[in-house]
Amino acid sequence: MGTVTLIGTRLAEAGQEFVYQGEAPGCEGCPYRDQCLNLEPGRKYKVTERREGASVLDCAVHDTGVRAVEVEPVSVIANVPSDTAFVGNKSKLAGECPHTGCPSHEYCVPMGAAFDEEYRIASVKGEPPHDHCLLDRDLTLVEFEPPDDA
Repeated sequence: MGTVTLIGTRLAEAGQEFVYQGEAPGCEGCPYRDQCLNLEPGRKYKVTERREGASVLDCAVHDTGVRAVEVEPVSVIANVPSDTAFVGNKSKLAGECPHTGCPSHEYCVPMGAAFDEEYRIASVKGEPPHDHCLLDRDLTLVEFEPPDDA
């Protein structure tokens, strides 16, 4: 079973994925804080179920309000140094990349993964989308397991 939380109504559909950003300035003093702020900031989640019959609640952050959903952490697809790209191995991201136009940028700087964290590799996808890394990194595209502390 996942975690029940409140999210903006625009995201409250089964299958929607998002990266939880943590508390916003408008959250201060909200009576629903405990139900909204119960996820891990920076982690990627997927809505597994929208709680039918649940009310839409007013929210200072989400203009159309929030509603109850069940979420689970999901895997992240990322580029890692090739010498660490083995199923079951733990690996870190190679580091920041300023080349936002590169077809691999979204995998070198993936939403839902932090540069200072290690992640267990669930599967090796293979060659990254770029032809040549502009930072001369030898990278492999992998799928990280969802965190097990969720």
